[in-house]
Amino acid sequence: MANGEESSAAEEAAARAAKEAKGGMIKFGWVKGVLVRCMLNIWGVMLFIRMSWIVGQAGIGLTIAIILTASLVTTITGLSTSAIATNGFVRGGGAYYLISRSLGPEFGGSIGLIFAFANAVAVAMYVVGFAETVVEMLNDVDALMTDELNDIRIVGTLTVILLLGISVAGMEWEAKAQMVLLVILLGAIVNYFIGSFMTTEDKKSKGFFGYQTAIFVENLGPDFREDETFFSVFAIFFPAATGILAGANISGDLTDPQSAIPKGTLLAILITGITYVGVAISAGSCIIRDATGDLNDTLSDTVNCTDAACTLGYDFSICKEGGCQYGLMNDFQVMSLVSAFGPLITAGIFSATLSSALASLVSAPKVFQALCKDNIYPGLGVFAKGYGKNNEPLRGYVLTFCIGLAFILIAELNIIAPIISNFFLASYALINFSVFHASLANSPGWRPSFKYYNMWVSLAGAILCCVVMFVINWWAALVTLLIVLALYIYVSYKKPDVNWGSSTQALIYNQALTQCLNLTGVEDHVKNFRPQCLVLTGYPNSRPALLQLVHSFTKNVGLMVCGHVRIVRRRPNVREASQEHARCQRWLNKKRIKAFYAPVFSDSLRHGVQFLLQSVGLGRLKPNTLVLGFKSNWMDGDMNDVETYINTLHDAFDLQFGMVILRLRDGLDVSHIQDQDELLWSQEKPPVSSKDPVVSVNLAKDSDSDSCPSKTTSAQSSPLIIRDGKPALSLSEQRLLESSQQFKKKQGKGTVDVWWLFDDGGLTLLVPYLLTNRSKWADCRIRVFIGGKINRIDHDRRMMATLLSRFRIDFSDINVLGDINTKPKKHNKLMFKVLMEPYRLKEDDMDQDEAERLKAQQPWRITDNELELYKAKTNRQIRLNELLKEHSGEAKLIVMTMPLARKGAVSSALYMCWLETLSKDLPPLLLVRGNHQSVLTFYS
Repeated sequence: MANGEESSAAEEAAARAAKEAKGGMIKFGWVKGVLVRCMLNIWGVMLFIRMSWIVGQAGIGLTIAIILTASLVTTITGLSTSAIATNGFVRGGGAYYLISRSLGPEFGGSIGLIFAFANAVAVAMYVVGFAETVVEMLNDVDALMTDELNDIRIVGTLTVILLLGISVAGMEWEAKAQMVLLVILLGAIVNYFIGSFMTTEDKKSKGFFGYQTAIFVENLGPDFREDETFFSVFAIFFPAATGILAGANISGDLTDPQSAIPKGTLLAILITGITYVGVAISAGSCIIRDATGDLNDTLSDTVNCTDAACTLGYDFSICKEGGCQYGLMNDFQVMSLVSAFGPLITAGIFSATLSSALASLVSAPKVFQALCKDNIYPGLGVFAKGYGKNNEPLRGYVLTFCIGLAFILIAELNIIAPIISNFFLASYALINFSVFHASLANSPGWRPSFKYYNMWVSLAGAILCCVVMFVINWWAALVTLLIVLALYIYVSYKKPDVNWGSSTQALIYNQALTQCLNLTGVEDHVKNFRPQCLVLTGYPNSRPALLQLVHSFTKNVGLMVCGHVRIVRRRPNVREASQEHARCQRWLNKKRIKAFYAPVFSDSLRHGVQFLLQSVGLGRLKPNTLVLGFKSNWMDGDMNDVETYINTLHDAFDLQFGMVILRLRDGLDVSHIQDQDELLWSQEKPPVSSKDPVVSVNLAKDSDSDSCPSKTTSAQSSPLIIRDGKPALSLSEQRLLESSQQFKKKQGKGTVDVWWLFDDGGLTLLVPYLLTNRSKWADCRIRVFIGGKINRIDHDRRMMATLLSRFRIDFSDINVLGDINTKPKKHNKLMFKVLMEPYRLKEDDMDQDEAERLKAQQPWRITDNELELYKAKTNRQIRLNELLKEHSGEAKLIVMTMPLARKGAVSSALYMCWLETLSKDLPPLLLVRGNHQSVLTFYS
């Protein structure tokens, strides 16, 4: 089966790829698509413009350390990127796609925005580097338009407009431009190394002496100036290493991303790392830190100096006072001086800066477009739209242009570079953590074809990225992490309807499985008891009051399972049943009800409930309390159903379950009301027209809907009137719907009256305690009612107060009912007699054989002997109803110990008459009976 599914998926993927190819999509191989793009972005602006300054500040040794540190971070990230990229089909979206599909929408969504923004700011960094070079050239020929800073802004603005035009023209133009720029850049690098062997007197006065041991030794150590430190210099250099994801960012445009991304990324890191080290050693061995540029500053006999320039015949000691324009520390264009042909270096600077800016200008919109397509953040869908055969994100280009232009106006490369370092490092940290997390989750779906990675190396890489973030700028790192955290919390709260099979899901499964297994080895203890409820709701939206009340005292405390017995006479359709199960569970999740939906198919209600009682749960996570609604229509239906209902209660007690029954005056079941889900929960779905039949939703045709189906009946208590396509409810149905929502809203000031008449283990006390701890019930106070004797009321009250204090249960009042055992009023006894009359056997009016035969056929009937035997208990239920009306008629909720009936001795009809008499005409009543397992304790 699995092989068949994988084969089908492969065929589907192949068909999709073929369809895209026919549609004219531009696809690149690993060289042009990844290697070229990564090399151009890594060499970028730092290679010719800031490399000499970095060597001057940090020295050769620390510069190599900076390069190796950055290379270590990028290499580990490259390995992690390769692992993720080879673990399945990679679509467009680059780092965002890789992180979101691995760690889920929470991490992916937060880092997607930050990574897209970082790429947009990177456009500004590269363009400002280009503009600096142009302005220096203008300054050399005395052709500045205004001043240097404003000229950088003007040139930068014009440049980014030109790049926007190239990007909008499409990937074909961008790819052609990248290849031309790479050829120029390679020529410039070769030109520099050739020129490093060619010295002249004019170049010597400007600080270039060729390879000299004295210069190498002098430049080996650092000489930090202008408050620079190792970390500030590292922050300026690090953006040069951020181009490793340039290839991954166009993953949707690669012919074979799984092969191209590992090859291109890792090879680009190797080549560019060697190049940077070579340039650092070369520049540090050839060029001194400060030079005047004056040919007359040769060494004289009266000068006593020991620096490298002195040993080579020049006196540049005046530079100590400042003002020198040449040397590693002062001339950003010193590599043009060293090269064999200076204009080619300028062309290389242009190619490096423009290619990197162009790649970032293309990457940012594509990452942002992928993020917007997933619809994780509201209001961003406008940027998801693509244009043309290549689905170009034109709106994203405009947004990236605006962000880049805003930072270009800063016009300071050393200010812009550290800003983006933290954003890129945060992205790299999450990529590395993704691989560690996926490996730790040990999901069968994690099987990358790239094998040269290690989960612990990836974890070390993630930690290293975080450390480097704080080393570069602790407050910027803190702000970055806070932004990531805020976006993460937002997505976690909104819970977008996406399912990418992330490693987070796999790890949650592993943790849940491990904890469940660990829990099985722990014996139950009274201190850890919590009501774990199996609630017979039917469809979850059929009895909303029951669902909401139980959820109030189980949320984050105990297990809640919505049990549903489906009566079937034939084998159920498995596919439809599975779809319906998924729909109901989604409905619960959408309503933020922490519960499971558990349907079973059975030939009878009793058998179905037995299945649920015995099979629902896993290890210790197993229900211990059965919750159901009061059978309010028992007098109108088949008495065999009443027999089944009462036997179900006995089955629960036999299996050591506690019991809770909820009764509302207007009833609980709203499933017969058409569109009740819309009326109750304001579901966003079109109203049902008058032509629509009153039936369940066809699951096979609408399997993705979140609406939970509900039972509909033809025998409604009142007619349903349809007007203008909308159902008009009868008065009784309106009351029923209003009643069904009463536990959803916050309860005002009032009381929860607890009638603790028998010691059932404490469940009757525990449930209201948990309930009043919730915010909805926080304004309600607990009142306790107990039975007692007239002459011991004060004593019984003190005893009960002491007991509740030991149980640490707050209460507002204790009432001892001394008249609980007095006889009920005559008219109430008469009403009970009328109630039970239709269900009596009346064996005195027939011969014995006929009476026994009728009793065998209708075991629910009440015999005269039974009635006489339980006369006292009958009177007690009548009297309790009188007391309930007298003392608790205004309570928000009554929680009362449920009377028991001896199995096989008390008929179902008599027991039902007791429950009916006890609970009629009262506020919401919760009948509770524990299984005599202690659920409260004195001890800590």
